[in-house]
Amino acid sequence: MPTLHWVGKDKVVNHHHEVPFRVLDKVATFRAPEGLPENSTDNRIIHGDNLEALKSLLPEFEGRVKCIYIDPPYNTGNEGWVYNDAVNDPKMKRWLGQVVGKEGEDLSRHDKWLCMMYPRLKMLHRLLADDGAIFVSIDDVEVANLRLVLDEVFGSVNFIANIVWQKRYVSNVTAKFLSDMHDHMLVYAKKVTDFSVAKIPRTNDQEADYKNPDSDPRGPWRAQDLSASKPYAAGIFTITGPNGNVFNPPPRRYWRMNSQQYEEWLIDGRITFGKTGSGRPMLKRFLAEAQVGLTPHTWWTHEFAGHNKESTLELKKIFGGESPFDTPKPLRLLRRVLELADDPNAIVLDSFSGSGTT
Repeated sequence: MPTLHWVGKDKVVNHHHEVPFRVLDKVATFRAPEGLPENSTDNRIIHGDNLEALKSLLPEFEGRVKCIYIDPPYNTGNEGWVYNDAVNDPKMKRWLGQVVGKEGEDLSRHDKWLCMMYPRLKMLHRLLADDGAIFVSIDDVEVANLRLVLDEVFGSVNFIANIVWQKRYVSNVTAKFLSDMHDHMLVYAKKVTDFSVAKIPRTNDQEADYKNPDSDPRGPWRAQDLSASKPYAAGIFTITGPNGNVFNPPPRRYWRMNSQQYEEWLIDGRITFGKTGSGRPMLKRFLAEAQVGLTPHTWWTHEFAGHNKESTLELKKIFGGESPFDTPKPLRLLRRVLELADDPNAIVLDSFSGSGTT
């Protein structure tokens, strides 16, 4: 398997073993405002170096976390951000000096970013449950490097998807070349053989596609193509419609069923030839028989998972009109991630926190 090498890698590949265990000190308890549920599930916010925090969680949570979402610094080179995004923060420089040594003074910002990420990903891998998954938000600056590092830490066979999230819906007219409209979310399972995702609920518009123009007692239905592209010898035959019209599969296509299955569907009233009876034969798929929910896909539009402007407005609502954090993640994006975990009792971890969306 191809691996990624960078300056300083040899100093950090085993650094997660060297991180000291520290005891978490409880410094505050937050009570829910009146009318909201109490923190009955032992939610925790940990303030400090997330590498040390992850190590401190191992004794209690190793192998138990079902869903990890992280939104690490994108390494864009922006040093004026609320979080230094050029890995030139004094704490990061000090850490690199201690771990990488003199060599760290000559690292590029990509080397520094990879040195920062690697031991944290190793720790997250240990915390993840066998049936769990990690979701990592990133943009085009480091997505290629991150993919190779995740392949190394989690195993390329455990790659699930690269979700592309439409973070903007209006082009940036000041863009130098092309307007950047998306972020990536790389998804890896701990063990792909144990991993599964929940179906996503149909929207009202999707359910509205099912109608019942012929008052079928089985309820609303939608017409589905009877042809398929996969070669199927028994799927080559002629269908005669109620008006005497004859139909064969379209060129280089085949009926998705054999003639016996077609006759059974016809007798059961599952074949439609349109309102006039002269249209091409179609299969009636009833909403009542459709699987609960839809298979998730990798293109998350702003209508489906929110966008940056939406999340900025959410922050302003909390901070009285101020927005202390640029490009926060919207609540809907994290809701979509958590929906895929398919477990209401899942332990969820976000070790970078960002604007606090998780």
